[in-house]
Amino acid sequence: MKYFDIIITLLIVGIVLLMILPIPTFLLDIFQIINITISLVILLSTMYVGNALELSSFPSILLVITLFRLALNVNSTRLILLQGKNFDGRVVKAFGNFVVQGNYIVGIIIFLILVIIQFIVITKGSERISEVAARFTLDAMPGKQMSVDADYNAGLITEEEAKKRRNDVRREADFYGAMDGASKFVRGDSIAGIIIVFVNIIGGLIIGAVQQGLSIGEAAEVFTLLTVGDGLAAQIPSLLVSTSSGILVSRAASEDNLSRDMMKQLTSDNRVMFLTGGVLVFLSLFTPLPTFSTLLIGVLLIAMGFMASRETKKLAPETGGPGGPEPEGFAGLKGPPPGEPRPKGEQPAPFMTTSAEVSEIIQTDTIDVELGYGLLPLADPTQGGDLLDRITLVRKQLAYEMGLILTPIRVRDSVLLKANEYVIKLKGTEIARYELWPNRLLAINPGTAKGILPGISSREPAFSLEAYWIDESQREFAINSGYTVVDPPSVFATHLSEIIKKYAHEILGRREMSLLIDGLKEKFSSLVNEVIPDGLKMFEVQRILQNLLKERVSIRNMPLIFETLTEHIDKTKDIDYLTEYVRRGLKRQIVLDARSDDGALHAVGLDPSLERQLVNSIRETPEERYLAIDPEMLKKLEGTLSNALEKAMKKGFMPIVVCSGSIRYYLKRSIERALPGVIVLAYEELVEDIPFSVEAVINL
Repeated sequence: MKYFDIIITLLIVGIVLLMILPIPTFLLDIFQIINITISLVILLSTMYVGNALELSSFPSILLVITLFRLALNVNSTRLILLQGKNFDGRVVKAFGNFVVQGNYIVGIIIFLILVIIQFIVITKGSERISEVAARFTLDAMPGKQMSVDADYNAGLITEEEAKKRRNDVRREADFYGAMDGASKFVRGDSIAGIIIVFVNIIGGLIIGAVQQGLSIGEAAEVFTLLTVGDGLAAQIPSLLVSTSSGILVSRAASEDNLSRDMMKQLTSDNRVMFLTGGVLVFLSLFTPLPTFSTLLIGVLLIAMGFMASRETKKLAPETGGPGGPEPEGFAGLKGPPPGEPRPKGEQPAPFMTTSAEVSEIIQTDTIDVELGYGLLPLADPTQGGDLLDRITLVRKQLAYEMGLILTPIRVRDSVLLKANEYVIKLKGTEIARYELWPNRLLAINPGTAKGILPGISSREPAFSLEAYWIDESQREFAINSGYTVVDPPSVFATHLSEIIKKYAHEILGRREMSLLIDGLKEKFSSLVNEVIPDGLKMFEVQRILQNLLKERVSIRNMPLIFETLTEHIDKTKDIDYLTEYVRRGLKRQIVLDARSDDGALHAVGLDPSLERQLVNSIRETPEERYLAIDPEMLKKLEGTLSNALEKAMKKGFMPIVVCSGSIRYYLKRSIERALPGVIVLAYEELVEDIPFSVEAVINL
């Protein structure tokens, strides 16, 4: 309706006015029938909802219906006390005469029993469920919000779906929190009902005896009966509403509406029906219990058991019974798994029968991060956590710095980790692990700090520098002592960034390649077509890019890389040679990244005789080419290079080795295990306008 919201607003205002303004008896009857009707509608609605959020306005409805019921109580009390035995409210009289047969003593007892049932049993239970549900829902919010953000970052859901799921998590927490408070309405209504009844009875006795000239006995009979009838007319709808409240908050694990859930779950095993029916038949025949009624119920339960078993047989062909498909066994074999005999008549549960189920167990994330429960606040925006934003910034930074387009990184919590521990995984395999202290700062010794700090001794995860986890109050002291102080999210972001750079060549898979090639096609489609598939296959270009990333050479300049490939793919299809040609095409970029702080390139060179010896050691097989040098000679070469590079680094220079292009690739492969961070450049990769000097010459 167009003006439905205005009508509802006016009705709520009218309920408040109803407490003040007197109304005629016939209107009171109508309102009391409406009260009973609304209570029934609420009860049936709660039985047919599948999720509590489908009736998220229930706390407000509970407040309004309680207010309406109290307003009717005020008006009925006014009319009963004013009119006495002339009161002609038909709903109140129906409850007083029909329900309790005109006996006000019985009426008072029934009224008290109803109030006790509602107050002690239903309302108290609903209140406790609401309180616990509110607490657990609020505690679970960070994990749920993080799960939504992780699914969105992983591309499993759209932005609209993520917004909806975040909103549902918030609404669920708000709903149970509101229900925790709204349960107090029903509890207060029960207490108010008891007080109103006794006040009305005492007031009726006084008015009847003093003002209306009735005897004490007549006044007690008239006013007590009407008051009890009025109390029952109010408490029965109240009982319906409190029952609705209990049903709604106790349906956390339901999958369907209440009626279907009850029938499905209570009658799922026909043996229960047979056994219960058999017990009742036995009791009807051999105990003083009423034979007919007990036997009738027992026979009905046995009949229900037979009906349930016939329904199961009808479904058998669809679930692997006679005439249906063969039930799945262990690893495609017939029968149970080895060492696990299957009970007679038991069918194995179908497993992995759909592609959607299979996709759930296949490792689809390139990089994922698992957090211990103590780190969840760092990833929860509602608690000020910005871990997910920092992961996004890392992805952007690496895209601009390395040209590596990362697919979204999934973040999830794990109960297998320590509280403050996180694990970084590459294609499902752990590649890094570290323990953060969320309420502390990490003071890192860059090599020049002095003294030991009061805190937890540790190592910085990205570069393995000496570090201490300190309190916030120690920040200034640590900085003054020469330490670099960073917060836990920054430690994580730096660690993640360095780990991705280290394993960039493994991260660049088919999905990432497709993103890069599609992006290049937007502006250089003809260039792409010259290389793929006319010159090289996709996986061959991928191998070249992986070779570059392995030595931390940025692949962002994809047009230049493809232009270089077009110049040389006619000469050779060898991946290693093409990689070296691409490096020479990117030489300015490579040299600029290798410069020291003074803007010059400082390197350790090889003696010409040593270079000739290495050239003569190159061996080639159908699978690979390598340096075939004596292990002792290789060990001596690595030790000599290490000493020379260490001296250069003490001067503030980058660890660089320069050699001829004919051996650059082989030298790098030979020493990378012992000297992983060393940059190996070819003379052909040097740039004329960048100063270059050789700090030492190595000769064995």
